[in-house]
Amino acid sequence: MIRLAHAHQTRSMRIYWLLKELGFDFEVELRPFDKTLRAPEFLARSPVGRIPALEIDGRTFFESGAIIQILCARFSDAGLGRAEDDPEWEDWLVWLNFAETLSQHTASLTQQHIMLREDFMRSPTVMRLEAARAGKCFDAIERRLAGRDFLLDGGFSAADIAVAQAVYMALHFTTIGERPAMAAWYERLTSRPAFMSSLPPEGAPRLYAKDFYPVPED
Repeated sequence: MIRLAHAHQTRSMRIYWLLKELGFDFEVELRPFDKTLRAPEFLARSPVGRIPALEIDGRTFFESGAIIQILCARFSDAGLGRAEDDPEWEDWLVWLNFAETLSQHTASLTQQHIMLREDFMRSPTVMRLEAARAGKCFDAIERRLAGRDFLLDGGFSAADIAVAQAVYMALHFTTIGERPAMAAWYERLTSRPAFMSSLPPEGAPRLYAKDFYPVPED
């Protein structure tokens, strides 16, 4: 049995997407993105109350990057990971973890725009800095994709899933702009049925009430 503790538009989205790519049936435990994640019941599964938590074969795992590595190692025949003796393993690992670099900038933007309830708590300077830093991540993706369809020469992998999901989140605060290789890659990935199934359905609770949050005026 596979059970995913999931909240829409969070890092658990990348695990949902990966499980769909692997072709598994799994149970979704939809969690609100609120203080209930600090309840003892959930802390027993994810010790700092973070989404996702994945139960598989009687064990529960947390941290999305680690879960991706575990799933790709357990189900290596799917070809979404890279083994340590594969020439692409190091690049796969680097880009898998790069998703967290971009996600941290998005997390800061999410806090500034959404989690801080009062305008006086928010900093337009922090918003501008973090959006610019996300843009630098987009520049790195664009350079990597020059002459490539995917992040690795060997083709589509879970590294693409992790980074594209991080881009999906970041696009609530910045744009792809004039980055044609990245734009084509992102379109290619978000057209996949497994990605589309990971999106919140109509009427579902969302982290982002808006499609885009511009930086406010000073």
